[in-house]
Amino acid sequence: MAVSSRTLKLRVSAKKSVADGVVVLDLEHPDGARLPDWTPGAHIDLMLPGGLIRQYSLCGDRWDACRYRVAVLREPEGRGGSAYVHDRLQVGDGVGVGGPRNNFPLVPSERYLFLAGGIGITPLLPMIHQAQLTGADWNLVYGGRSRGSMAFLDELAGYGPRVHVVPEDTRGRPDLQAWLGDVRDGVRVYCCGPAGLLDAVEAACAHWPTPTLRTERFAAAQQELPVRDAPFEVVLANSGTNVTVTPGTTVLEALRRVGVDVLSSCMEGVCGTCETTVLDGRVDHRDALLSHDERVTADRMFPCVSRACGDRLVLDL
Repeated sequence: MAVSSRTLKLRVSAKKSVADGVVVLDLEHPDGARLPDWTPGAHIDLMLPGGLIRQYSLCGDRWDACRYRVAVLREPEGRGGSAYVHDRLQVGDGVGVGGPRNNFPLVPSERYLFLAGGIGITPLLPMIHQAQLTGADWNLVYGGRSRGSMAFLDELAGYGPRVHVVPEDTRGRPDLQAWLGDVRDGVRVYCCGPAGLLDAVEAACAHWPTPTLRTERFAAAQQELPVRDAPFEVVLANSGTNVTVTPGTTVLEALRRVGVDVLSSCMEGVCGTCETTVLDGRVDHRDALLSHDERVTADRMFPCVSRACGDRLVLDL
């Protein structure tokens, strides 16, 4: 998918509450211009005051060329982005938008199982719509604290018995063993939600073929120690510059030290903003974005967290 590299100044055309602690924003170009295309699983960056950049999944109609829709959960323990959206951002306000980019693409399949926890429903909504359009066999298991906290239930009700809503306060947690205990040929599993759900789903899918499960995380998973605890060299192919990366420094920090300003946001390997092409060298992938097959290919990395396995990496910078 082509990704827009520029930041657009869009206008908030609508704002409404869709669940306890969740608001939906509609964003449009002030002149009504067409917005960059996107595919299911894509997200945009919202550029908020104070240098805050936050990523939100596009959850509207991808065929609506003039409107983006995102849903924002209020996070009391967050760094202020969601509080600003909930309390201060109003209809008519302008906001910078970067992207869209897609680190969670929907691959073609005849059968899908979608697993959502809370606000993790957002990237799955366009996937469900796409699966329905293509005639795929699919089911959604959607868990949350209570029905009142679960967004888009009215919209999902239109899909009938394919949607399985599991509010924890009345039904407990989703029975992952019932859905994932038996391996089923040709099923692709997509999961988004809090870390506890993703960890449980990954464990439940351990006996499935490797490409089956694809997840999207809101925060980085617990990482093992780096493969290498010694310095390594990063070569910038476009300029021939060599940069030494020490054990206590990220590749991104080392690049900035020599004046290479790679766009970044989360600093945790979850947003994909700093994606960089790797021309040579083996990468110690420490992000929460790449699939197993993508890690084997090793033609890109996220320098905010990933490192080198050997003495040298050559980057397309």
